[in-house]
Amino acid sequence: MKYDLIIVGGGLAGLALAVALRRSRLKVAVVEARMPVEPVGWDARIYAVSPGNVRFLDAIGIWRHLDRARCQPVRKMSVFGDRGGRLDFSAYDCGVGELAWIVESALLQRELWETARRQGNVDLLCPAEPALLDIGAGEAVLELADRRSLSARLVVAADGADSWTRAAAGIDVDSLPYDQMGVVANFRTGQPHRATAWQWFRADGVLAWLPLPGDLVSMVWSTPTAHAQELLALAPAEFCERVAAAGNYQLGGLEPVTPPAGFPLRLMRAPNTVAPRLALIGDAAHTIHPLSGHGINLGFQDARSLAEVLAACPQHVDCGDLQWLRRHERARREEVVALQSVTHGLQRLFGAPQAQNAPLRALRNFGMNLFDRLPVIKDALARYAMG
Repeated sequence: MKYDLIIVGGGLAGLALAVALRRSRLKVAVVEARMPVEPVGWDARIYAVSPGNVRFLDAIGIWRHLDRARCQPVRKMSVFGDRGGRLDFSAYDCGVGELAWIVESALLQRELWETARRQGNVDLLCPAEPALLDIGAGEAVLELADRRSLSARLVVAADGADSWTRAAAGIDVDSLPYDQMGVVANFRTGQPHRATAWQWFRADGVLAWLPLPGDLVSMVWSTPTAHAQELLALAPAEFCERVAAAGNYQLGGLEPVTPPAGFPLRLMRAPNTVAPRLALIGDAAHTIHPLSGHGINLGFQDARSLAEVLAACPQHVDCGDLQWLRRHERARREEVVALQSVTHGLQRLFGAPQAQNAPLRALRNFGMNLFDRLPVIKDALARYAMG
C-alpha cells in the first residue's frame, strides 16, 4: 500500500497531525496497536491544555466536539515554594478567560480518532504493529507484523518516548533519568476548588493539584522513586490522607476516585528531530519534567508545525526531503529547548539533594516572592505559557 505519509503511533500527537492534514492532498496512514477506549469513570491521565493549543484543536475541528461537562477551565494558579515562597497567577489579571483547560487524555484521543476515521485521506490501520523499517533514497518501506507492507515518502515517529520507529531508524537520543516517578490519581474534595490549580515545591518533590469538573481534582506528584513506591503501596484511606496533608488540606479531606498509578520521569532530547524521510514528534522527539505541565502542549505544537510544513510543500517537491523537513525542525527547536532547560533547571533547583541546604532554600523562595511582585514580567511569563 502506497501513501505520502505514514504516522507510527495513534496517540494524541500522531492523531492531531493526521487530522490537521485533512485539507491537504496527502494520503496518510496511521499505524496503531490498540484502538482508544472510553475509561470507566474518570481517566487518571489528565492534561493541562494551553489556550494556544485549544485554538489549534478548534481549528482542526476537535475542541467544539468535546464534552464540556468533562472539561475544566483553570482560572487561577497558586505555586508555593518550600520555605515561604509563593507565586499567584490569575486569568483575570492576564486579561484572558482561562489559564488552561484540564482534559482527560482518553477524551481527546477518542475524539481525534473518530475525526481521523471520517477523513477521506486517512487510513487507520489498527490493530497493527511495525516490524521492519527500511528507509531508502526514493521511499521508506514499513513492514507490519502481519506481513502487510506500506511505502511512503515520509514516516513520522509519534510512538512515544520509547519509540520503536526512532530506534529502527538508528537515531540516538540523550536521556537523563531523574530517579523520580510521577504518581497520578483523581480525588473528590471536601471543599470547592474554585477553578484553581495548586503546585507545591516540596523537599520530597513537586505536588500539583489540577481542578476537574464538579468537586474533583487530579493529582500529579513528581517524587523520588523510593517515595513514589511507598505512596503506591499505601491503603486508599492512608494514601488520601498523605496527599491531603502534603497539600496543607487546601481542599479539606480527599476521597479516592481512581487508584494511583506511577510512571518513571526522565529528560530526553533527540539531537535531530528530522532525517531523510523521517520526522519525530511528541514524546518520540522530546520529554520534559511534568512540573511545567507542557508535555502534551509541545506534542500538539509539533503536530501543528509539521502539518503546516507538509501542507505547504509544492507538488513537485518531495515531502520527505531533508531540506524541506528542516523547516519544521527549525520552527520547533527554540520552544522545546527553552522549556526543557527551564523545567530541568527548576527540577535541579528544588529537587537535587544539594538543593536542600538552607541558604539556597531561602534564596529561591525569596526569588519567588520577588517575581510575584513584578506584574509585567509575571504576566509575560503567563502569556508565554498560554501560547
